[in-house]
Amino acid sequence: AVSSTLYGHRFLTGEVGGSVTHQCFYSITPANKHYRKYWCKMEGGGICSTIISTTGYISKDHAGRVSLKDIPQNGTFMVTMSELKSSDTGTYRCGMGATNRDLYVRLNLVVSADAVTLGPTELVWGELQSSVTVLCPPGDTQGGKKRFWCKLGRTGCTLVADTDGYVGKSYQGRISITPQESSGAFKILINDLKKEDSGLYKCGTGRLSAQDGSRVVALQLTTASTLPKRPKFLSGTVGDSLSVKCHYDPSGSYEKQYWCRWKEASCELLVDTDGFVHESYKGRIQIASSNRENGTYTVVMSHLREEDAGWYWCGARNGHVERTSSVKLLIQKGNLAPSITPTQRSIRGLTFSMGTVTKSSSTPTQRGIRGLTFTMGTITKSSSTPTQRGITDLRYTTVTDTESSSTLLPTASPSTSVTSSGEIFHKSSSGESRLLPFVLPALILLAVIIFVLTRVKLQREMGEERSAVGTLEAVSDQAGLNPVKEPTGESPAAGKVHGCGTDSGNCRWVFSGTGTDR
Repeated sequence: AVSSTLYGHRFLTGEVGGSVTHQCFYSITPANKHYRKYWCKMEGGGICSTIISTTGYISKDHAGRVSLKDIPQNGTFMVTMSELKSSDTGTYRCGMGATNRDLYVRLNLVVSADAVTLGPTELVWGELQSSVTVLCPPGDTQGGKKRFWCKLGRTGCTLVADTDGYVGKSYQGRISITPQESSGAFKILINDLKKEDSGLYKCGTGRLSAQDGSRVVALQLTTASTLPKRPKFLSGTVGDSLSVKCHYDPSGSYEKQYWCRWKEASCELLVDTDGFVHESYKGRIQIASSNRENGTYTVVMSHLREEDAGWYWCGARNGHVERTSSVKLLIQKGNLAPSITPTQRSIRGLTFSMGTVTKSSSTPTQRGIRGLTFTMGTITKSSSTPTQRGITDLRYTTVTDTESSSTLLPTASPSTSVTSSGEIFHKSSSGESRLLPFVLPALILLAVIIFVLTRVKLQREMGEERSAVGTLEAVSDQAGLNPVKEPTGESPAAGKVHGCGTDSGNCRWVFSGTGTDR
């Protein structure tokens, strides 16, 4: 099957008796080089009658006044019609394929006595993912009119970018229209080229519909560039520094490398290898290194600000040719979110700390549960009075460590380990702080288990005491003794065992006999 795209002019004009040349452009592939190319005119019933093709066919009505030249290495073929007649006006197709219904471009030809003919189409080559430079001809030497770049299609020329600040959505950050030179000429710079960028374009000054002073350009794209791919987005933090490594073709003899800021179809120069530094960036931007052999240079931006966010270009210039690439810089504010700070934990004499030190967030907290002590929180800039709370055997103390001084109140129980803030808090990796959400619940669970086990142990001890009492009562029953209540305030007389009474969990034996009361 016919591969990829085919494009060309959608509208042609010619004078009676004159000639007109039409170029069709196609993707350069091995298959397309050998496919049949044709030129046909639409007739009634939707039939397109062949006028000429690369098979050697030429219609009788056009014999001697039509020619077709295929240039496979450039991905284009040209059809020239001469000795034009008014009857040549109509709709045509230039295309590829075995039939006239395969891949084609539809266009209209108008032949009149006073037709204005278009100039020749300039063929410009570009590599996918790379950049291209288009030189637009001198036009408005006064520089008062806007400069534009538009893409030709069925309905006219669709605006891509202009010097009034308009940029099409798909070209954001990757197209620039340079200032006009003294001759009135200017350049269109496009980078990060995509397949859909191929096609017919027009650059000029003033109105899009104006014919004078404009140039028609056919942009053809080849295989992807061999230059290393660079990230399209870079991230920096307010106050920090950022370095960007730029690449260009070392065989291109580029005499100057630069870094510019893109905005609204223009790129303002910030720094270059000739020593230029933009006034508002002095002291915080430089080209730190440049290696012509490898085709690289490094740009360093320091003391980043929020307003530095946006699109930037790496560029290398050789005469009128420039190789560019774009990158979008994202600026983040400083770390304002509260972060977990050093934590100390103590379990029966075992103490350990974890966390990080930050300049702003909530205060540290120390907790103790039956010998389990741990502290969590952060270091803040200003001092505050720590508070202590205790709930039965669960105690925790909230403290704040400051840059100047801090106070840690003692806990309620001697069993709670209290360590000074200087001993508790220390810097650690951010990885440790991320473990806190998992370690803290485990420690709390451990404390609960210890508490439950202690309760169980106490209950068992009380159960054993009750069991001993029950055993003694059983022995007394087997001996035939009748337990009676111990008279309050009376001393037991010596003699026979009378009974056993309990007082506060202690068993005392009462004896009765024949002796007299004392």
